[in-house]
Amino acid sequence: MAKNGFSPEFMRELKARNDLVEVASQYMTLDKRGYNYWACCPFHHEKTPSFTIQAAEQYYHCFGCGVSGDVVSLVMEMESLPFPDAVKYLAARAKMPMPEMNFDSERTAELKKKKDRLLKIMLTSARFYLQNLYGGEAGAHMEYIRQRELLPSTVKKFGLGASLDYDSLPELLLDSGFSREEIEESGACSVSARGKLFDAQAGRLIIPIINSFDEVIGFGGRILGKKTEREAKYKNTKETMLFNKRKTLYNVNLLKKYKQKNAVPYVIMVEGYMDTISLYQAGFCNVVASMGTSLTQEQARMLKRYAENVLISYDGDFAGQNADLRGLEILKDENLNVKVVLMPEGEDPDDVVRKRGAAAYRACLDNALPLVDYKLHSLERRYDLSQTEGKRAYAQAAMPVIREAPSAAEREDLLKTVRDKTGFTYQSLARDLEEYTPSQKSAPVPPARAVQDKGDKVKKACRFLIGAVLFRLPYAEDAALREEDFPDDVHRALVRYINFCRETGQEIRVSDLFELFGEDTPEFNAILDLNTEERLFGGGAEKYFADCVKTVARRRVQTRMDEITAKIGAETDLSARHALAEELTALARELKNY
Repeated sequence: MAKNGFSPEFMRELKARNDLVEVASQYMTLDKRGYNYWACCPFHHEKTPSFTIQAAEQYYHCFGCGVSGDVVSLVMEMESLPFPDAVKYLAARAKMPMPEMNFDSERTAELKKKKDRLLKIMLTSARFYLQNLYGGEAGAHMEYIRQRELLPSTVKKFGLGASLDYDSLPELLLDSGFSREEIEESGACSVSARGKLFDAQAGRLIIPIINSFDEVIGFGGRILGKKTEREAKYKNTKETMLFNKRKTLYNVNLLKKYKQKNAVPYVIMVEGYMDTISLYQAGFCNVVASMGTSLTQEQARMLKRYAENVLISYDGDFAGQNADLRGLEILKDENLNVKVVLMPEGEDPDDVVRKRGAAAYRACLDNALPLVDYKLHSLERRYDLSQTEGKRAYAQAAMPVIREAPSAAEREDLLKTVRDKTGFTYQSLARDLEEYTPSQKSAPVPPARAVQDKGDKVKKACRFLIGAVLFRLPYAEDAALREEDFPDDVHRALVRYINFCRETGQEIRVSDLFELFGEDTPEFNAILDLNTEERLFGGGAEKYFADCVKTVARRRVQTRMDEITAKIGAETDLSARHALAEELTALARELKNY
């Protein structure tokens, strides 16, 4: 089966001619231990190496952040390339000619055709808006650009444009041969209550939203002049097949190009389009915006491709907003090092750069606070520290924040901050911190706990069975795996692959599986853990394998017994009930054998 348009034969040769160890050594220092190689993970911050390369199987796995992959996914991450470009990169490295892309299924081909049509609509729209901006009728748009002090080169780089009215764009797109359904589905136009296509960005300055592949996937529209209560200052394209705000970072296309030529020690995250454009013009090219949404896990994972350090540079009134603090925790949970840039009260990054200059903004970046320090800083806004009650409440609220600090030295420093703000003695605050315990209400044990434990046991058994066969352990050589015995979708896909290789006489290759599963597939990574941690061939592994076979068999028999029991209760035909009862009795006897 072809994956992403490339045949399995081509992909196997590509990987065979690009040794993972050799390619990885271009990006990190590898330490050989036995048959494997170790390094500090390039995808998250760590001091002790937990990133290992299985040289024989040609895959990598990190015990710290759980990331796994092959030589193609490594190049995708390290070079910030999409799959086809990573393949092209490796083919050039191995001096292999690139084959014609051959999409193997009607559905894949149809989806690609549809996506290509929608992208063409968005590109056509972007070019139309650009022509409008310089066509002599966009005086208000040009005046806004002048007020924002944007240079012509900046306007061109970001592809800014102008929407002049409601009707011109849909008329152009229809005349260009696109159907009403395609135009609406692309998000370029909306449909009125009377069924008429119209440009929802009418009259606005247009800001194209471009993905990391340099494709226009949506638009942001900035209102000109004063807005009414019913109007939003910025309006985005609706979510479509192309555009999902949760999975989008504004300016990621230029960040990617910047990284290909420069080191990116950190990424600056701002709130909006104009902050991004203004900072970029001022020389801060490592900047993106979060599309006006609370930060998401998908955005955090995108950021990790470019840097492990993120500087949050929101407006001056950002501090203490709970929703935003939760967003910062999402970044932290993805093992990103987060700092928060403090802006002057009431100002945003664009204000600082335009009014005070790039050097003033650079000073703000240099004084960015680590996340835990920022949380403590944000607490000051919630309490009146001129009053005794306010000081006490602030000190109490600070304790859980200080407990988050990873080192004793940091906790001591934070306690000193609270001491200076409140006037309480350091010793009393230290005692409060020592005695602090998070308030936890004991949750009742759910009645299905035993079932959950049983399910976990079955899942672990399934993982071990598949892992032992996948990594070709001698004791699992003759083990038969039946797809229907495995409840998890990932497990069933692995069993299909294993059985396909067995039936066709092909060698089972773990590296092939990275074309089926992404790096964020927990069940697949859990099976890789078994091999990397040597549990598959440690002491007692063979006996545990036999126990796992029985566990999976018991589940299969018990599942069938449950199905029959349900059928007996609903069956009205006596002979059919009798037959079901006999089968149930036979299964009960079989269950005793396990």
